[in-house]
Amino acid sequence: MSDGRRHIGTAERRERLALRQRLAGEARAGSPEEVAGSLTALHGTDPATVYLAVGARLADAAKTVGETERALYEDGALVRMHGMRHTVFVFPTELTAVVHASTGLSVAARERASLLKQMAAAGAPDAAWLTEVEESALAALTRRGQATAAELARDEPRLKERFVYAAGKSYEGVHTVSTRLLKVLGVEGKVVRGRPLGSWTSSQFRWAPAPEHPELETAGAQAELLRGWLAACGPATEDDLKWWTGWRVTEVRRALAAIGAEAVSLDDGTGYVVAGDAGPAAGPAEPWAALLPALDPTAMAWQHRDWYLAPELRPMLFDRSGNVGPTVWWNGRVIGGWAQRADGEIVWRILEGGGAGGEGTGREAEAAIAAEAERLGSWVGATRVTPRFRTPLERELSA
Repeated sequence: MSDGRRHIGTAERRERLALRQRLAGEARAGSPEEVAGSLTALHGTDPATVYLAVGARLADAAKTVGETERALYEDGALVRMHGMRHTVFVFPTELTAVVHASTGLSVAARERASLLKQMAAAGAPDAAWLTEVEESALAALTRRGQATAAELARDEPRLKERFVYAAGKSYEGVHTVSTRLLKVLGVEGKVVRGRPLGSWTSSQFRWAPAPEHPELETAGAQAELLRGWLAACGPATEDDLKWWTGWRVTEVRRALAAIGAEAVSLDDGTGYVVAGDAGPAAGPAEPWAALLPALDPTAMAWQHRDWYLAPELRPMLFDRSGNVGPTVWWNGRVIGGWAQRADGEIVWRILEGGGAGGEGTGREAEAAIAAEAERLGSWVGATRVTPRFRTPLERELSA
């Protein structure tokens, strides 16, 4: 390029993705901690996504459930908490302070102000009352170690009080204090989600005190979070970074400058990599296939996705809110989707067009995908997994 920037084309971006996202066979990880550390964060809105994302990247997928539960609930190496874009993620526990300072503080301030405003509009008690209830609930949670909202309400009955949320609006509803308060405390980094009441697919979580962590300065935490994510996902554009973090563009640019990020040329504009990372990528030695779950962190990592996901495939693979469903990957591009039927069978389909300007698919791809479907079914076993956000192709395949 005339400006001296190195050009990283689509083929090389896919090679980077294969290795850094732990998807190529030779790049698979030995533990859930390695997976989360490599990707920075695993989407946790749908509990099953965490396990399915880990299983797709483990060298020994049979260990997925046991090892992920160990890391989350026994060793405490991973933690489920609110992060970027007010979304629940699973992070390496050492990132707790970074996530809280970089993305949680501003969201937390808005959430608490919103709760107080809504309570006042409903004629509920004031901020001093809420603070008293909060302190009592946190003390009860500390005594118990982990607890459901119902268990905490037995210790602090005021958590059961109800108020009308969004009165007069189409989405009006009646909420308990516990429902809204625990959500705010989660965003504030005071509580995290603990072990679920059911299996690894359950959305009914206990609450637990958040791991202790130092209070970091926001700009420094943002720089650290962006450095880790860009190492895994770079090159990425400003739009990608702004979308993934939920920050203002001024915050993104400040963090890029703080880490000395290098600008590179992409097929669709300017991207950024961490300092020293603009050199050629060592691509995977063997072709690879992957079956990734709904909301997988790779499929949802970038705002601009044409380099790995053709626009014509999106109507079948995304819901109306922009949530991606289960996807089938071949050599760094999305070529179809998969689902689990009621009898447990893993079924998949390659969509017409081959995906993202790819070279088409053939018997090698189909054999590799079939092997991944068998691998997935072998460890999921009798468990039935239905994505929280259903997409057209997933509904069709699972019927």
